[in-house]
Amino acid sequence: MGEETTWFDFLPGVANLHKFASGALGREEGQGMFFRWQMFGDSYFTLAHVFGALLVLAFAIVAGMAYRNAVAGGGEAAIVPPARFGLRNLMEMFTDAVFSTAEGVMGEHNARRFLPFIGALAVFIFFSNTLALIPGFIPPTSTMKTNIALAISVFLITHIMGVREHGVKYFKHFLGPILVLAPLMLPIELVSHMARPVSLTLRLMGNIAADHKVVSAFFLAVPLLVPVPFLILGVLVAIVQTLVFCLLTMVYIQGAVAHEEH
Repeated sequence: MGEETTWFDFLPGVANLHKFASGALGREEGQGMFFRWQMFGDSYFTLAHVFGALLVLAFAIVAGMAYRNAVAGGGEAAIVPPARFGLRNLMEMFTDAVFSTAEGVMGEHNARRFLPFIGALAVFIFFSNTLALIPGFIPPTSTMKTNIALAISVFLITHIMGVREHGVKYFKHFLGPILVLAPLMLPIELVSHMARPVSLTLRLMGNIAADHKVVSAFFLAVPLLVPVPFLILGVLVAIVQTLVFCLLTMVYIQGAVAHEEH
């Protein structure tokens, strides 16, 4: 796998960190390269994705602090957004869009209840996706490592909240509507639930990695004007993939915590 040059290459000490990571993940010379590639992936891309994730995290923290500082004083300033568009406006629009979508899927109570988790996913995934549109950056969501972590988080939260809401009875729905069907329904339900994190991981990774490669290729070939349509398409991909991931998360959680009507 070739190494893609990023802005992170110009940070002091990155070359030494790359060598350290390669040595830590590899084995003896002649044996380690295949092991490292097969089990962990190229350590260079691992570091680049980590830097990208930290950049997104830093942006989210700065934007959140900007919003908190703007509304901390209360009064009219806390209610009426400023006329000039800024980080506060961006986060308000983003939060309102996520909450409106969650409310339509989960109802107002569960939308408010799970907004911190779903909102955090939406912010991280969307702004990670948009890094694919900026030359010199590698989006964290273009690697399986990041997406597996996100998908496993959704998987764990779904079942933890299901057990918390229903207790041991939560596992009853794995057996089907009647006990006679349990031998048939249990394997189907288990495979279905285990396939969820795999589906979330591969869908997000495949779309963002492909979009990043397309945009990068056109920027390298013709950097002026020609990449613009692909940048617009890339924005749509970033929005749609964020929406799909979060919508499925809402559906999974709502299905776990919903009470059956009799």
